[in-house]
Amino acid sequence: MSTSQMQVFNDFVIPSTIETLAQIVAKFNEASRGTIRLTTKGFTGDFLQESFFQAVHGAQRRVNRYAAQAAAPVTDLTQLRFSAVKIAGGFGPIRFEPSQLTWLNKPTAAGIEVASRNFAEALMRDQLNTAIAALRAAISNQAAATHDISATAGITQSALNSMHAKFGDRSGELVANIMTGEVYHRLIGLNLANAQQLFKSDGVTVIDILGKSAVVTDAPALYVAGTPNKQFVLGLVPGAATVMDAGDLISNIQTVNGQTRIETTMQVDYTFGLALNGYTWDETNGGKSPTDAALATGSNWDLVASSIKKTAGVCCIGDAAK
Repeated sequence: MSTSQMQVFNDFVIPSTIETLAQIVAKFNEASRGTIRLTTKGFTGDFLQESFFQAVHGAQRRVNRYAAQAAAPVTDLTQLRFSAVKIAGGFGPIRFEPSQLTWLNKPTAAGIEVASRNFAEALMRDQLNTAIAALRAAISNQAAATHDISATAGITQSALNSMHAKFGDRSGELVANIMTGEVYHRLIGLNLANAQQLFKSDGVTVIDILGKSAVVTDAPALYVAGTPNKQFVLGLVPGAATVMDAGDLISNIQTVNGQTRIETTMQVDYTFGLALNGYTWDETNGGKSPTDAALATGSNWDLVASSIKKTAGVCCIGDAAK
């Protein structure tokens, strides 16, 4: 790292801190009410596959006790397969010069400590943003789960109510709405002009709309540029997405010669698994070790639940300019 990248001060206190992330991922995880779960469940191989039996409610029939005997239609007991996918990522290399830290009378380990904490937060941010991108893709790919008003209007409280209605009599299972800060303040503005005061805000990042928490995070997938520019809100059930620690984080710290001053770098490789409630990863179309683009493609997440009401949740799409 050159001196233009690390400042040297005379008699000045330099705490070992990093910039606060724009997205407070820890608070998001807590406030999501379990809709996106970060777990330590292991993950081996490219996919995690589970099987389950399809519901047989279609086998129910009405019987006429006075009619003549006749052959009854047969419903086969069907076993379906659900797949989660393993995702790979990397961090760094982060470079610094140990001599610059010793010049400041700081231990050289301080550089590694800062980089390590930065990585830990970056990893959680990656997991959350990836889960949100996959959820938006899978849900918005299902017309029955999507309330799309982007051609005529922006997101409002009424639009969110219509989104929740997609779950019908199970709308109470939707416990949290995931939205951007811009949508959050749009709703606050509507509330200020509404004498009925339909929801209340705690002044931070969680509000209550129709009995559901609203979690605010500027995840990239919640805003898609185009004509028009679209904003997305996700209404999720508990366990809508599950992120699994794959347990194969590899880090390397290396100090090398060859420059005018000794340099140290830190680099990390990691993987994690992702599963969506009611959807399976399409192993053929989506493939192994998918890219961000593949994860954010709705057709790579196949609906396996027998009803939208048994899936991760619903989606509302609005015009960002209206």
